[in-house]
Amino acid sequence: MLLLSASAFAQSVVKGVVLDNEKIPMAGVTIQVKPGTTKAQTDVEGKYAITVPAGGSQLVFSFVGMETQTVSINNQTTINITMASLNNLDAVVVIGYASVRKSDLTGAATTVSAKDFNKGPLNAPDQLIQGKVAGVQMINNSGQPGGASTVRIRGNSAITGTGQPLYVVDGVALDGRSARPSTNAGVGGLTASAGTGTTPDGNPLNFINPADIESMEILKDASATAIYGSRAAYGVVLITTKRGKSGETKIDVNASAGVGSIARKVDVLTGDEYRAALKKYNLTAGDFGTSVNALDEVLRTAYNQNYSVGISGGNNGNTFRASLAYQNQQGIIKASDFKKYSAGFNGNFKFLESKKLGLDVNMISNQYLENIAPITTDAGFTGSLISQALSWNPTQSFYNPDGSLFIDYGSTTINPLAALAANSDKAKVSTILGSVSPYYKITPWLEYRMLASVNYSTGIRRSSTRSTLNLQGIQPDGAFKGGFASYSNTELLTQQFTNTLNFNKEIASKLNLNAVIGYEYSNFISKGAINTATGFGDIAVDYTDAFEATIPVNRTFVTSNDPTTELQSYFARAIFNYDSKYILTATFRADGSTKFGANNKYGYFPSFAAAWDVKKESFLSDAQWLNQLKLRLGYGKTGNQDFPSGSSQQRFVIRGVDGLVGINNANPDLKWQEDKQTNIGVDFGFLNNKLTGSIDYFNKVTSDLLFPQSAFSPAAPNGVITWYNLDGEVQNKGLEISLNANIIDNDKLSWSFGGNVTFIKNTVKNLTGLIRTGSLSGQGLSGVNLEVIKNGLPLFAMVTRQYNGLDASGFSTYTDDGFTKYYLGNPNPKAIMGLSTSLRYKKFSLTANFNGSFGQSIYNNTANSVLAISNLGTRNISSALVNSGIQESLANPIAASSRYIEKGDYVKLANATINYNIGNIGKAIKSLNIYVNGQNLFVITNYTGFDPEVNVNKSINGVPSAGIDYTAYPTVRTFNFGVNFSL
Repeated sequence: MLLLSASAFAQSVVKGVVLDNEKIPMAGVTIQVKPGTTKAQTDVEGKYAITVPAGGSQLVFSFVGMETQTVSINNQTTINITMASLNNLDAVVVIGYASVRKSDLTGAATTVSAKDFNKGPLNAPDQLIQGKVAGVQMINNSGQPGGASTVRIRGNSAITGTGQPLYVVDGVALDGRSARPSTNAGVGGLTASAGTGTTPDGNPLNFINPADIESMEILKDASATAIYGSRAAYGVVLITTKRGKSGETKIDVNASAGVGSIARKVDVLTGDEYRAALKKYNLTAGDFGTSVNALDEVLRTAYNQNYSVGISGGNNGNTFRASLAYQNQQGIIKASDFKKYSAGFNGNFKFLESKKLGLDVNMISNQYLENIAPITTDAGFTGSLISQALSWNPTQSFYNPDGSLFIDYGSTTINPLAALAANSDKAKVSTILGSVSPYYKITPWLEYRMLASVNYSTGIRRSSTRSTLNLQGIQPDGAFKGGFASYSNTELLTQQFTNTLNFNKEIASKLNLNAVIGYEYSNFISKGAINTATGFGDIAVDYTDAFEATIPVNRTFVTSNDPTTELQSYFARAIFNYDSKYILTATFRADGSTKFGANNKYGYFPSFAAAWDVKKESFLSDAQWLNQLKLRLGYGKTGNQDFPSGSSQQRFVIRGVDGLVGINNANPDLKWQEDKQTNIGVDFGFLNNKLTGSIDYFNKVTSDLLFPQSAFSPAAPNGVITWYNLDGEVQNKGLEISLNANIIDNDKLSWSFGGNVTFIKNTVKNLTGLIRTGSLSGQGLSGVNLEVIKNGLPLFAMVTRQYNGLDASGFSTYTDDGFTKYYLGNPNPKAIMGLSTSLRYKKFSLTANFNGSFGQSIYNNTANSVLAISNLGTRNISSALVNSGIQESLANPIAASSRYIEKGDYVKLANATINYNIGNIGKAIKSLNIYVNGQNLFVITNYTGFDPEVNVNKSINGVPSAGIDYTAYPTVRTFNFGVNFSL
């Protein structure tokens, strides 16, 4: 009894609060007494209390993703600490099928965590990392809410397909398809209507709620991506969603609202300027006596709302997180908007007394609704709302004297307000991604895991143009009643089954082996149908509800069921770490795919990489100024099968009275596209890691280029396609530099600065022949293409007439009278950059993120065809045309030339946030933050279009393009106010 009394008397209780870098309380931090095994955890307020037995001298604070801290007790009863994010080599990162310590990385990989994401009303995950990662260029293709984006990792090498990276969500690889249907009939060769074109694509990642993402890992070089084999040619992005943490149930709430408006406008003539131009050119017609701004009439102040709730908690190793979210984002074009409903759940459960048996469950469900603006990528100047608004005569009223819309039947001038009233385009896409992953820890160093997942997505789209519009093919004509409608649906299904065995153990003195072997099977199914009809007349119902109102000969019905693609894979990776100084990684994957020809069913993708941690050598171990110095060298091979299912097979379509019609010839020798990449890198840290960074040189060569050929060049819609592997190559080589500086860091004030820049050179080599792409659209440009894929030039080189100005009569002059076309523009940037800074003073903080691109050219197709001088008297023109020194002739013909190739250099303040951390309010509200956020605040550029960050799809028969701007949906500037807190 005396001994027990003495022992109890010797114990003491230590209390305190644990905060993160931003002074936000941290729940679930583990506190352990050393020496000893006594442990405790912080609650939702970051508070803890731990009993320290006799002999306990230190407290060890640990949390996943944060630096472990050891504090001496020294008879203290209160110990408060601030934990720092891991900026050292002990951080754990996901690199595909397993996790490793950052110190064991040998490839080029970058992690972006939630605290570093771009803020604001973002629709898809790719927008979170714009400007954040060296070597990664992200372009918003359209200002339409929910619109697609272009992501390029280490340059462009795709001459078919999307060229987008592979996205993997919690171990489930996505196939990159979107279930939002097209309004084109596809196989039948039927377009949406005679006068309209193709609307920009939607983003296939829209189904993921950005608020549910914990981190994103970008794998860039082949030594990091080869584990994904034939789908990793364009890089890999690993998305990890948020997980529950042990402790009391916690509710996280986020809410924001904001307004948006057009970021930049195109300069066209006002009413008064138009009248002055008519007088300058001695034109007596064309002045209707008023002044209007057509673009302003189709634009609006757009409002957005975003709400999300996450509920998480658990104990005894069993944790969960559930989330709900709602987003409502208006477009700045009237009648365009995007609504999204999201729900998610994940659970991590452990069984048996030993806790060796576990089960991870994940589910993402989503439905989004779109009202899509009548803005197209390939219609003439009459068929797209932006071109209609820009070219509208600014002296002409939109309305008749009786208040009805002015519609000039028989004219090619389209009233943009009439176009808004006549068009309806609604899409609904529903997606569910679910997975279960049981695992068993056979030993502390050996684990078996199985993952089974299903990704199902379906889309419905109803699109119509009413007969009231004076558009060719739409307006009534004789017995034709006019009007057009399409009803389409798409079904996509992906199934994945993965089995892995993970090994992590010291196998000899100072030698550790981290290895994974696995087998994976996936299949991909795509089905669709589209109904189209014309000749509805002015009936008082939505056309898509009344197809039977048209005569049978005016209807089409096309269905499709692509051949099922199956992918069977075997893979292995081994990481050897000797003495924490010398690391060697070897990876191998074998992919068998039904997309490949009968003689090349399997592709083999090896990689090797090595790293040397020089800092840990004896001659540098005492260098206090140097915290990290690691050299990396890697080489590997990856592939690409981003081409249509069934491309290696003989395929037919049953087409009416024609019966079986060939659409694809067999090629038993067709194989995967091959990418070989070498990477040399160095990671460094100085002055107690106040300055950290990396430098990487890469050289990527893409060969066996996949391309569809036919009797026509390039493949024509009426030709039977045969897919081949071309002999040419695409080389991307360059240098990446990343720097991060923690300039000031104390309790009251902190300031950090980060930047990255990538220099890239793109070249086509050893290619025989010429591939044309980059179609131009609009009046006077029918059938004209701008870009080529040709040996010795960069990908999508702009080849056209060389413009030399106007002659004395106001006509364009060209080198060699325009008979010879020259290489005059490169749409691939020579350098891309990102800058970010974060400044905190007490409870206030400011973050700002810039991105930019330099050295690329943009072809202003809008200025070329929509705003030409020949419009004067009937439609509007570019204001620059009447301010030049030489008066241009009204008879100067519209022609493609270098006159419309502009420098695309820009620097944009893409995202900025001011945050105030109020902290806890009473016992209910924890970690209350309020913030103001802005997006696309300003851009510095000489480009005259809406935005130099542009990539309108101007492909020809599946061959992509780059850097062409044509009547795109304008970029939006938004200001948002938000609040987040926990309960």
